[in-house]
Amino acid sequence: MVVVIALGALFAHQTTADGFDRVLDDPVINSLGRNRTLVGWMSWPGTQVPALVISLAMALVCLRSRRLNAAVLALTAVLIATRLDDALLKTLVGRTYLGALSYPSGHTSSVVALCATYVVLFVLPVAGSDGAGSDGAASDRAGSVRLRRWSYLGLGVLLLLVVSTVLGVIGLRWHYFTDTVAGAAVAVAVVCVLCLLLDAVLDGFRRWPAARRDR
Repeated sequence: MVVVIALGALFAHQTTADGFDRVLDDPVINSLGRNRTLVGWMSWPGTQVPALVISLAMALVCLRSRRLNAAVLALTAVLIATRLDDALLKTLVGRTYLGALSYPSGHTSSVVALCATYVVLFVLPVAGSDGAGSDGAASDRAGSVRLRRWSYLGLGVLLLLVVSTVLGVIGLRWHYFTDTVAGAAVAVAVVCVLCLLLDAVLDGFRRWPAARRDR
């Protein structure tokens, strides 16, 4: 959130792009901006429908493996990140693009929140495993390698959606590049804070019956 606050203070109530944004935004606008249909589809991954579908899919996978805190994270990360953008930060900073509030980019927050949640739930656990069963069987190692490849493939797809969304919202002239940086920072911060809170709260609930019995 330090990045969000610092950039927000720098760009507060700004109505035009600064030199840094123009250097990065103009090539995208000039090359993609004329094709509104294309950039519209490019920005689509950051909208509500794909966010809901992907969030539900991740939550269902987590519920099947009885990872309740993981399922709650999957269902809440995008909602909290985008509501924080729209209900607080955009009004507070007051930066506009063609008259509309633009900082931070909610589209970017949405798709980056999905990506960060996926990393926490499906990439880090696989990457942290040793790839072997208790007996070090080759079949267990092979299964772990396949799982790791699939998890990285999913991450690659989500990263492509992030890039597509960023280019799309810039090409549509909805956001400056630095708006997308702030949107990504909001998403990562929200996912990290939710991980800490959910682990603390749910671990407390798990310990509570035992604590009562010990009294």
